[in-house]
Amino acid sequence: MDLMSLADFNAVALHGGFGPASRALDRPKATLSRRVAELEEQLGVRLIERGSRRLRLTEEGLVLHERTRGLMSEIQEAGEAVASRAPVPRGRLRISAPVVFSHVVLCAIATRFALAYPQVELELVAEDRVVDPVEEGYDLVIRIDPPHDERLIGRRILGDERFVVAAPTLSLPPAAASGMPAPTVPAVMFGASSDAAWTLRTADGDTRTLTPSPVLRLSSLLMVRDAVLQGLGAARLPKLLVEHDVAAGRLVCWGIEDRPPVEIWALYNSRRLLSAKVRAFMNLLQDLPARDGRPA
Repeated sequence: MDLMSLADFNAVALHGGFGPASRALDRPKATLSRRVAELEEQLGVRLIERGSRRLRLTEEGLVLHERTRGLMSEIQEAGEAVASRAPVPRGRLRISAPVVFSHVVLCAIATRFALAYPQVELELVAEDRVVDPVEEGYDLVIRIDPPHDERLIGRRILGDERFVVAAPTLSLPPAAASGMPAPTVPAVMFGASSDAAWTLRTADGDTRTLTPSPVLRLSSLLMVRDAVLQGLGAARLPKLLVEHDVAAGRLVCWGIEDRPPVEIWALYNSRRLLSAKVRAFMNLLQDLPARDGRPA
């Protein structure tokens, strides 16, 4: 029995179809179909029911999948165990990360990594959706304030805060008198974020409350930043995105949002050994400076 064909069959069965398996493995759908057909010819039985809209295994396919998927996982883990001890990282490394973090932080790190480890094919996907690294074939995912997931382990790499910023042409309104409603400010909003009042800590230690009056809603934090730079209104934006604009005087920070800093984590599959390529990338992430006054 050809082990490559068996591995492809188990991948198709695990992911629920040729299309999902093709995307997870980044291999042509036609190749997977051909491999499974070759396996069926070798065994002399039909393993997958063709023609149905959803994948259906035959009785023989179910038996083969149940009997061999554990063995194939052990073979893969054995290979990864050997690869994790390799002195030079090599192979393909797929990483998913939020769009802003990718643009502001990871692009430079990815460049350093590619120069340092030319035998690794690095693929960095900037996306704000929460991917399933196990099902979608990612070696590493970057997440902001991730919930607990027993399938994933990793390391906190950064803390960040949200600034309330505006162009210098827009002034922070004076504090409301006691018993009066919070002042209203024109605001550029990110997506469907709440219009509830903003509470912020100013540079002099005071706590201020502002009521945002949305003038524009945008689906990208990068677009929100551009609109604020044009003087359209104030916005709440990550420190890592606007701190250079504040330092250069292009934006003014009215205060820091009064909430705990967010935590940014790098996570990988807990059921796999930490490979040399993932370890090397994690080491570069460890060099990131803390942004919230705490060690990263």
